[in-house]
Amino acid sequence: MEGDHIKINYWLLPLSWLYGLVVSIRNLMFDVGMLKSKTFPLPVICVGNITVGGTGKTPHTEYLIRLLSEKYQVAVLSRGYKRQSEGYVLATPTTSMTDIGDEPYQMKHKFPQIHMAVDKDRCHGIEKLMKKEVQPSTDVVILDDAYQHRYVKAGLNILLMDYHRLIYLDKLLPAGRLRESSSGTKRADIVIVTKCPRDITPIERTGIERSLNIENWQKIFFSTYSYPDDMKGIGKNPLLVTGIASPEQMIYDLQKIVPEFDVMSFPDHHHFTKNDINNIRTRAAGRTILTTEKDATRLHGLENVKVIPIEVEFIDGKEDFDNIIRNYVNTKK
Repeated sequence: MEGDHIKINYWLLPLSWLYGLVVSIRNLMFDVGMLKSKTFPLPVICVGNITVGGTGKTPHTEYLIRLLSEKYQVAVLSRGYKRQSEGYVLATPTTSMTDIGDEPYQMKHKFPQIHMAVDKDRCHGIEKLMKKEVQPSTDVVILDDAYQHRYVKAGLNILLMDYHRLIYLDKLLPAGRLRESSSGTKRADIVIVTKCPRDITPIERTGIERSLNIENWQKIFFSTYSYPDDMKGIGKNPLLVTGIASPEQMIYDLQKIVPEFDVMSFPDHHHFTKNDINNIRTRAAGRTILTTEKDATRLHGLENVKVIPIEVEFIDGKEDFDNIIRNYVNTKK
């Protein structure tokens, strides 16, 4: 059921209250104009969350890329988590993963036609993507994981939250996993509850919407992950290797496709060392190694690796969601 992967460290609640006070003051400073948000003369879509890790930002960003790329020149701007470079980097076909991070590297190689850039300063990054030397010229910018980066005033804010870690059941850091209080949902134009079970009922969806106190002007959608219908050629009892924040739903979904498999789970964005690779090889013992697209970019030197493609699928409302995105970009452009 929803919220089944939430762990609260109640003894850390006093620190959470202090953390929440600091975050609330910062948000208030933006709300009253003491800290300034910058707007840009092109469509800017922000995809983010208020939970630390694991809400499905990359698959949903890729959904937007597929939706918009046929008509527009899409640019994706990310911070480039755990990259070894500094400042602004515009990826080329030869840019290494260490220069832009694993998720941007995955997106650039999956969608070579997009502009993939990384910059901690999102305002500076957007300005660079608007330069004349960036060709074809950028039509729309998707901000990956920038919901708290309020120095950019996005034209459309999409807030993601994991069905298994709904924010009204969670607590602020460090007791829980929230970056800010649940009142942060009010800045979202669209809320997507991700990683839902396919059999989620209308009654349960209504209950979640009410618990989130969704406003009339906000839109809420529910999404799940789509996997291949079959996994031919993987052999018996493969080994699933993950370095993602919340692998539970993926494990549950794969159990319906692959009747028996082992699991090795590592932390999100884990840097796989030579020792890790050797341990995985020993554990696999010649069996097929299943992994995600993101993890595959960091798993080197292994044999019999099969990547499991993951795509977002909406539980009702796909056409409505697509039209909101297209209409925003058309109008703003």
